[in-house]
Amino acid sequence: MTLQQLHYFLTAIEFGTLSKAAEHLHISQPSLSEQILKLEHELGTHLFIRTNRRLILTEAGVRLAPYARAATTEAQRGYEAVQSVRELKGGVASFGTFGTAYQYFLADLIAEFRMTYPEVRLRLVGLNSSEVAQAVTEGEIEAGLVMLPVDAKNLVVSEPVWSTQIGYISASETRLVGSKDIHALLSAPLILSEASWHNRDPIRRLLKERARQVGANLEPLIEVEHQSTAFELASRGLGDLIATRPMLYHLGYHDRLMWVPVEPPAFEVFSFIHRADTAISSATRELMRLMRRYLDEVQRKYSHIER
Repeated sequence: MTLQQLHYFLTAIEFGTLSKAAEHLHISQPSLSEQILKLEHELGTHLFIRTNRRLILTEAGVRLAPYARAATTEAQRGYEAVQSVRELKGGVASFGTFGTAYQYFLADLIAEFRMTYPEVRLRLVGLNSSEVAQAVTEGEIEAGLVMLPVDAKNLVVSEPVWSTQIGYISASETRLVGSKDIHALLSAPLILSEASWHNRDPIRRLLKERARQVGANLEPLIEVEHQSTAFELASRGLGDLIATRPMLYHLGYHDRLMWVPVEPPAFEVFSFIHRADTAISSATRELMRLMRRYLDEVQRKYSHIER
């Protein structure tokens, strides 16, 4: 039996005749009769006694009716639940992003999303791109914004949505002199963040690979979890760090710390990711659309200092 047949059965009960039921359903009476006959055939019994004036339910029809109503009602509720998510009147937007996004724009983005879609719940996670990629791969969240490169098994990686150059940052003018290639970095008093993720962090992976190419191993002087901590330590002269100039300005350290580019040039490049075998919900897709706009605004805001 199908939901359509049950719906036709209930409509016939409501209107009392097949002709009136067919008129209400905007179908021909033969089409309606055919579906009810198929339902009766599958059940192996008649559901109506057909008279010239009105349909009369058989005992089988009486017993089927409450179950037919329950089935069609639940199906309608299921449809409405899906539509509420599609129309952003419910559901959850789940997304992962890198830690410094919290510094740039995340609170403003969340406030705007909640104001626009108050019935949609939000779940935002992530401190590191490797963590985000793992959560998306395992289906814990729908999508994420990550720094490339990232292990992309079963993931769709979008075109880059943000890129900014990384450099050597120090409070000491003396230590800023000269090219900041890997040879200079090997002897520098480096403070590196993302301690928990270590070599899975994209910047650390880049630096480690450059060190490996010259037969060396990069050993930081200090390792901390958060980049904001690394900036604070560098501002006190306890070491130097590798980071972007926009973050230097955004955190307000540009009057205490100086920036020079790493050589050869290296960039933080960010893309959206999602599982290749799973569709993104409307809520998460809208969150990504807003995030792309905020990323564009950050890029424009700091474009003058990167020239």
